[in-house]
Amino acid sequence: MVEEGGVDGGSGEAEAESAEEWLLQAQKLVPVALEKATEVKVFPGRWKMIVSKLEQLPSRLSDLFSHPCFSKNVLCKEQLHAVLNSLKEAIELAELCVREKFEGKLWIQSDLDSLSGKLDLNLHDCAVLIKTGMLGEATLPLLLSGCSLQQESTDYSNIRELLARLLIGHMEAKHRALDSLVEILKEDDDNVLSVFGRNNVAALVQLLTATSPRIREKTITIICMLVESGSCENWLVSEGVLPPLIRLVESGSAVAKEKAVISLQRLSMPADTARAIVGHGGVRPLIELCKTGDSVSQAAAACALKNISAVPEVRQTLAEEGITRVMISLVDRGILLGSKEYAAECLQNLTASNEALRRSVIAEGGLRCILAHLDGPLPQEYAVGALRNLVSSVSMEILLSLGFLPRIVHVLKLGSLGAQQAAASAICRVCSSPDMKKLIGEAKCIPLLIKLLEAKTNSVREVAAQAISSLMTLSQNCREVKRDEKSVPNLVQLLDPSPQNTAKKYAVACLGLLSSSRKCKKLMISYGAIGYLKKLAEMDIPGAKKLVEKLERGKLRSLFSRK
Repeated sequence: MVEEGGVDGGSGEAEAESAEEWLLQAQKLVPVALEKATEVKVFPGRWKMIVSKLEQLPSRLSDLFSHPCFSKNVLCKEQLHAVLNSLKEAIELAELCVREKFEGKLWIQSDLDSLSGKLDLNLHDCAVLIKTGMLGEATLPLLLSGCSLQQESTDYSNIRELLARLLIGHMEAKHRALDSLVEILKEDDDNVLSVFGRNNVAALVQLLTATSPRIREKTITIICMLVESGSCENWLVSEGVLPPLIRLVESGSAVAKEKAVISLQRLSMPADTARAIVGHGGVRPLIELCKTGDSVSQAAAACALKNISAVPEVRQTLAEEGITRVMISLVDRGILLGSKEYAAECLQNLTASNEALRRSVIAEGGLRCILAHLDGPLPQEYAVGALRNLVSSVSMEILLSLGFLPRIVHVLKLGSLGAQQAAASAICRVCSSPDMKKLIGEAKCIPLLIKLLEAKTNSVREVAAQAISSLMTLSQNCREVKRDEKSVPNLVQLLDPSPQNTAKKYAVACLGLLSSSRKCKKLMISYGAIGYLKKLAEMDIPGAKKLVEKLERGKLRSLFSRK
């Protein structure tokens, strides 16, 4: 847990002196502080630790001084000022302990622990200034007393300074830097994002666990901006952002929850990260947010769970956490349409290949809920996809009683292209019995499927042709296809022998069933079916050879009859 400390930064007095003067003072005070510390006899363990840290200061100060930009960087001056304060405090406490004139043991022990922490921070910050290359940025002093910034603060050097302040100093200084960064990001996010480095990302991830809710909110706001911009996602995950994000979803403020779940929504898209979210216990907080969150948080949580459900091996874990009932409820009563669609896609993913999960969704009332959802003016793909996955797991009687056929017709008429494809696929799965084929034909699905053969997408044409070929095995449906003037030309177009056309075998099957009609045969010949079929026969497409022979015999008879 990151703890908050006092204010870190240069005072007016510090800025009046040069960096060289501050360094000279520090170099003079280090041996004094060491001498005083070694004279102390009380609290030997604590003073031994303080001495070891004081002994490391000269080399860190030397590293700072040897840098060519040492005297120009405001952060360097601030750091020297902080080191001087620590040295003065060390001398003062050592004198008290040597004389053993202090108010109480607990009091002085607390002061010594505080000094040890400050020295740790001094050593850490000196190392960071060198390691990150911040001393190479010759910057001017920046006003961090509030959120307002002058125009020049959007320069790269000032942005880098703000980012460096996330890595060094006490918590209050980091808080002011966060305020400034949030304001800059609102106005000029490209400049900030272009100079973000991995160290800055690591610092932000650490600040997500600050004790101050205000700091956590500012930090998650910046992280959310980074994630939404598509920047630094891999760095964020590798630096361990997922556990604190999940904790914020679980118990953060309303603002922090919203930003955290939006971040998880985006981060959960890669399968590896989705698995990691499950491994870190992220499923239950996301499910709870689907039940209790506001409209934005609910939609983002549903989308994150939808992304996670796309990974087959975690679906059982999702089910065990109770996702089925929650997604069904969202499809039925989600605040936003987006929440409903994400929930429908999640149900589609869950039911894609697991019969136990299909039965669970049906048992929870999912089938009825999905069918009711399809009554909307523009049915979308994922709800129909979930329906397609479920239809094989219930009886024909149940499907009909729930209004399956009117909804399928509605989707074929008004749904998106993806929804229409899923509807045609659902028809393929349910028309295993003559009774069901008869009912589907009587519902006027066939003309809609024939029209779907004109779709630009090959996969849509394929499933439409497959549905028609299955329905045509019933004689009355075959007559319905014969009566449709678009059936033959659309089917002949699907005889294209190119490898991209995967509908050709179903087109051959349909045309074979139509070939008993003289009118249909003439139409096939006039639209060039024979040329296509010869090529398909060479490719050993089932039924192509027999159909081309039948058409050629009919063509010869037609020629003789003319003579």
